[in-house]
Formats: sequence, structure tokens, C-alpha cells
Amino acid sequence: MKYNIGISGATGVTGEVTLRVLTERKFPVRTLRLFASERSAGQTLRWNGDDHVVEALDDGNFKGLDLVISATSASLAREFAPRMVDAGAIVIDQSSAFRLDSDVPLVVPEINAAALAEHRGIVAGPNCTTAVAVMAVAPLHQRFGVETVISSSYQAISGKGRDGMAEFLDTSALAVRQGEALRGHESLDVPTPTQFPHVPAFNLFPQCEEFRVGEDTSTEEEKMQGEMRKMLSAPSLDVHATAVRVPVLVGHTVSLALTLTRAASQDDARQALAAFPGLRVLDEPWTKTYPTPLAAAGIDDVLVGRVRRIPFTKNGLSVFASGDNLRKGNALNAIQVAELLLGIERRA
Repeated sequence: MKYNIGISGATGVTGEVTLRVLTERKFPVRTLRLFASERSAGQTLRWNGDDHVVEALDDGNFKGLDLVISATSASLAREFAPRMVDAGAIVIDQSSAFRLDSDVPLVVPEINAAALAEHRGIVAGPNCTTAVAVMAVAPLHQRFGVETVISSSYQAISGKGRDGMAEFLDTSALAVRQGEALRGHESLDVPTPTQFPHVPAFNLFPQCEEFRVGEDTSTEEEKMQGEMRKMLSAPSLDVHATAVRVPVLVGHTVSLALTLTRAASQDDARQALAAFPGLRVLDEPWTKTYPTPLAAAGIDDVLVGRVRRIPFTKNGLSVFASGDNLRKGNALNAIQVAELLLGIERRA
């Protein structure tokens, strides 16, 4: 059986990766319709050998669609996702609009696929950083219990979309020729960034998304707290997150310090991680084998390693994980959810 599929936000970098993953997974598409802003309407995108004209989201013509993967802003998702459902489609929304809505399941298929049975037309996907982190935490929580999570995330430039990636690459090309400035001996001569709070080239800063006035936790850091509790069905889980933007194009990385309910050896933890679908353990640091964002870019698995006991914390354990923020953090996860919802068996 084939399905009528829509992609909202199709001209963005996530839309691009969604189209790629649909092809890779041989998703049974009967018709494909692409939606974006009025500014992008009329563009053509090529997929599977055919040109597809981008439709204006504002036109609201969603009749006949079986399922829509939505990769727009939260404000647009709140406006249009219910209209898509009213037109008969199931919506898998990748924005923050519905993630903490008690009536909307927030799903990573390897972790809580059963929650899909409760959907009322909309299914939410997690924040791209949370997706990487929760994949590493879930098998340990299922096996040993997790009581606290301290997360430091090192987030790729692509989290700011196509415009952010372009600004980073352009700025880097200018900065790389200014070695003395990068050493602090001269002023760096690059344009003032518009996509980032500081120059992203050869730099990092502890801000992803926004800080409200007077608040010391960013909106990005808040997301991980509530989303991880919801997906793990662990309302009392304590989560403390720090989000850092780093000069990496694709691939979010998290360093996680956990307090477990029951003690686990490093070998016990590695076995739990290795047995979990969608994870690949790389944990021989003495042979330079550990997760990196470059190794995670373009693949489906989340890479996990540096599994260590924290000796001064009761039942303390730390892990390090990298995942492609555009794939498992977004497009791939949405398509895996779609396959489950529509009863599609994965074909090699």
C-alpha cells in the first residue's frame, strides 16, 4: 500500500534531509506534496527523479493527505497542524509546539512506541538534542533506573538551519585567513553575526536559543528537562542541562552524568547500551575509539561511549554520545514514527 505524504517546511534543511531519508528507507509514497512559506511557493524540488512544486502553506489545501511531516516553527505548527488533522491527515510535528501537551504523545520509537496508540491526530518529535541524549539514557533507565541527569550538550551549527550554516561557513572562510586575530593578537575582521549571539567560527558559546530576561536557563535547556521526563515516563527525574553551540556543521554531542537507582558496572552499562536498537557503542578510548559528531553525521545510529563510573557519586555513571541532529534528531525519527503509524514494514 502507498500513501499520500506531505512535508511542511520542505525547503529548509530538515525538509531536505526528510526527502533523503524517505528515499533511503524506500517509503511507499503514492503522491508527495511539499509546503513552505509564501516566499518559497512555486519553487521546484526534485525527488525520486520528479520535480515537485512547492505549495504555499497559507493556502491551507491539505485534503487527501494521509500523513504530514511538519518541520516548521512552533507558531506555524500551532496554526496549521490542527487544520491538517481536520483535513484527514496524521501530523508528525518536529517543533516544540505540542511536545509537552498532555494530549499529544512525544515519541522516539525505540523508547516509547506504545504511546502512539494515544494520538489524536498529532504526534510530536523531541528536540534534536534531547533525541540524542534520551537514546543514551533510556536503556540505562530501563535496566537500572535513572534518578538524575546532568547534561552538557555540544550542538552543531545546523541546529540554526540553512541560514545559520551559510553564515558559519562564510564567517569561517574569512576567519581562517586571520591567524593572528584568532590568537587574540588582533581584532577579528568578520561581519557581525545575525544568526548567532557571537561569532560562530573557531568559537563556542553557552547559548542555544534564548534566555528570558532575568533567567539563567535557556529555552533550549528547558526543553530537555520536560521532554526527557515525558518520554521516559519519569516525572520525578531531575535534569540539569547546559547547551553549548560549537563550530561543527552536523552532529550534536552530549556528555551525560547520571545517578542510577541501582548500581551498574561499566560492563553492565555497555551491555545495556549495546543491546538497545539505534545505538552503537564505541568505547575503546585507548585506541581512539569513541563517539564524534563527524562520525555520527549522515548515519542513523546514535554513537555512545566513554562509559565510566563516577567514583565519588553513589551509583554514578557518565556516558558520551553523538548523533546526527538532522536525522535521528529530526527527519529519521519522524519517518520511523510514520512507519509505525501506517503499519509499514521496514524494507532493506
